[in-house]
Amino acid sequence: MLIIASQSKSRLSMLKRAGVDVMAHPSLFDEDSVKCAMRQEGANARMIADTLAEQKALKISMKNPDILVLGGDQILALDDGTMLDKAQSPEEAIAQLGRMSGKVHRLISAAVICEGGKAVWRHIDSAKMDMRVLSDAFISDYIAQHWDMVRYNVGCYAIEDEGAQLFRKIDGSLFTVMGLPLLAILDYCRIRGLLKS
Repeated sequence: MLIIASQSKSRLSMLKRAGVDVMAHPSLFDEDSVKCAMRQEGANARMIADTLAEQKALKISMKNPDILVLGGDQILALDDGTMLDKAQSPEEAIAQLGRMSGKVHRLISAAVICEGGKAVWRHIDSAKMDMRVLSDAFISDYIAQHWDMVRYNVGCYAIEDEGAQLFRKIDGSLFTVMGLPLLAILDYCRIRGLLKS
């Protein structure tokens, strides 16, 4: 059994579809204050994603010391180093897509597994996302049609659905884009006997 310290239906579904015996137990800690403090200290997107993933897993691991607990996090970094958070409104989503239109950004996906209140494994992966030039009309229509789905995704796209239309090219794992470096997680699950090798 693996616990994922997340509210993300997509991450839970990804693990289940891959054959992992997993249950979700959201950590519900104040991510925004940690993110804000780390940004003020000059932390990069990779460091922030890793720290948030670890904090989520640690919180649940302290309460479930005999079970492996997975925490995951994603950070979107624009080519100028600016990091974007999940959009809080359709207007913010439209502004974010406009800002990314015709440009390349990086999506960093971190996963940390804790056991007994300690991190025992971590993996960080990134994908290079080359977004095509999007017209204002396309962006407005896309958000109007898909806001209920994309509001939970950093970058305002669900790549497994019509979000694929936003891109010219993606360098990296589709699993990483969807929220977890899944293949690395599955490998560790096999090492720990959660999956057959």
